[in-house]
Amino acid sequence: MTEPLVLQVRAKAGIDEVRQALTDPKALNLWLGEHSNVDLPGTFEFWGRYIPEGDTPHQRVVGYDGSTLTLAWTLGGEETTTEITLTPDGDDATVVKLSQTHFDYADAISGANIRGVLQTFWSLALANLVDHVEGRELTTRPDFTSPVFEGEVLIDGPIDQVYSALTESEKASAWFGFPIEIDLRKGGRFAMGGFEAGPGVEIVDLVEGRKMATDWGPSGISSWELAESDGKTRLTFVMSGFDEANPPYGAWTGWLSGVAALRRYVELPDWSIWAA
Repeated sequence: MTEPLVLQVRAKAGIDEVRQALTDPKALNLWLGEHSNVDLPGTFEFWGRYIPEGDTPHQRVVGYDGSTLTLAWTLGGEETTTEITLTPDGDDATVVKLSQTHFDYADAISGANIRGVLQTFWSLALANLVDHVEGRELTTRPDFTSPVFEGEVLIDGPIDQVYSALTESEKASAWFGFPIEIDLRKGGRFAMGGFEAGPGVEIVDLVEGRKMATDWGPSGISSWELAESDGKTRLTFVMSGFDEANPPYGAWTGWLSGVAALRRYVELPDWSIWAA
């Protein structure tokens, strides 16, 4: 068994406010699932199209003490364990720690098991939780019932600033939280982990200041385009050309969690939500 996946974020909100967002069904339906049923300490369920295998609830409460919620979540044919802990960080901030068992990077790469989406799924969910309690617009959630991967977001920043954040290696590495190197030209390369880790993928379309597309092989073509909108920037994005019988939900959710980070990077001086 692999070590549990652990993610931590810091929200600029008191612990009572964060606890309310975690345990109130109306709030949960905004940042996590399409539907939820909560009656703690006995019941905590979430399901719907924004949840992997979300046709019906698959969670049961293992424990809850007001600060730590532990769930058994059956996913991909196995019972996994999800634990969420809230810790006050001063009077007006809260650290949210999430631990998730049964995540394997091999599944994330191959798509052989839906549990491969867990890292990116929870990264996006936690980003939306933080934005919810901080009063910010939330990022588009994935639809696990559909092979249509497209969306848009309005970023409160000029188009040249957003373009540089997307195309300059140092800036892209900062907000994505992982080394990225970009040879910015049509026919150039985009490398997660840097060029020392491998050749990366090909940039198949590039219009300076406006749009870029990269070819990810079996995961399809990932493209984005920018447009000016009343001093802000509208970012539209699409993934296409993949096997619709096995859509790359992990890659799509990873991109969406990246969009959440990109928005904060452009809009906020204290932009990072991730806690050590």
